[in-house]
Amino acid sequence: MRTPIVAGNWKMNKTVEGSLQLIAELLPLLQDTAGVEVVLCPPFTSLWAAHQALRGAPVGLGGQDMHWEFSGAYTGEVSAEMLLTCGCRYIILGHSERRAYFSETDETVNRKLLASLKIGLIPIVCVGETLQERQGNVTQQVVRQQVRGAFTGVEPADVSRVIVAYEPVWAIGTGLTATPAQAQEVHAFIRALLSESYGTAAAASVRIQYGGSVKPENAGELFAQPDIDGGLIGGASLQAGPFAAIVKATVNVSREA
Repeated sequence: MRTPIVAGNWKMNKTVEGSLQLIAELLPLLQDTAGVEVVLCPPFTSLWAAHQALRGAPVGLGGQDMHWEFSGAYTGEVSAEMLLTCGCRYIILGHSERRAYFSETDETVNRKLLASLKIGLIPIVCVGETLQERQGNVTQQVVRQQVRGAFTGVEPADVSRVIVAYEPVWAIGTGLTATPAQAQEVHAFIRALLSESYGTAAAASVRIQYGGSVKPENAGELFAQPDIDGGLIGGASLQAGPFAAIVKATVNVSREA
């Protein structure tokens, strides 16, 4: 069975004080959410404080990016080991904003993915097409290249440890959302790609999130699709009420693996 996972990507928002306030507001709202894996991904500066605030809570902690090297002369970068020592279990890799603004490539995403698996972090690997690419009917070509690029060198034994987040770039922060049918089509395509490389059973064990203007009003219908295993939530994760409502939309949703 695949356990749905909902991760909140806070991006470059919230000071330490603001992060702690949001966590304090959120935790009481996450009662009765058994069967859903919940992850918060604050900015780097809030990770240690968030880790302390989440002690004993059924909520995981994740980073928003990392370097593929474990140490070295990389000014301004953060290593996987640093994230682990801050209490992180998860790491977002290849987010569309990293690709668009910071020159992230399929190659660097792959190097980070392999490094995260080596040290024991759970990677959330983002893939997705721009509006121009969707309008040009090349969604599958783009997603195929990103998925295959990210998974290069990943051993079959490690595939189930990887989470994929399909985030149509045209739906991130725009208010636009892929219809449940559009999202399901791409999620099924991603699972088929993984099946080609690793077999049906391994592909069925991989959780694939949807990310792109998810809100309480559309979460239930999106997450009810057979290949959508929760969401990578941006803007709505910055408010306790909406994020908790999205988490609750996944309760009792499980997938055959």
